[in-house]
Amino acid sequence: MISIKNSTVKEIWQFIDEQLRLKKEPYKDVNAVYEFQILDEENGVYQMVFADQQATVHFSAENEADCILKMKEKHFKLFLLGDLNSSKAFMTGKLKIKGKLSLALKLEDMLKQYQLDH
Repeated sequence: MISIKNSTVKEIWQFIDEQLRLKKEPYKDVNAVYEFQILDEENGVYQMVFADQQATVHFSAENEADCILKMKEKHFKLFLLGDLNSSKAFMTGKLKIKGKLSLALKLEDMLKQYQLDH
């Protein structure tokens, strides 16, 4: 386990990749490409690709995204910890979403099923 608050964004994405491989149930019916743009990180573009009951993490924009989430690093960490509600963050400008808003809400529910808060 890692500490989300004390880890780099790249370390967090490596941890997320491990967790997705270990626990496939939460995304078994998801077919979407999510792109995270970390606004205050150089080259801060990451993708989660869900297809055919598999998940892949990319450390760049390799696919056309169905849902793009743009936020600062501190908001990204709070989002993963469950301390930043995506709807509230969207309304207050801490999170910008391009594409399907329903996918962003689905992602938030899905991530809650993982132990990302250690």
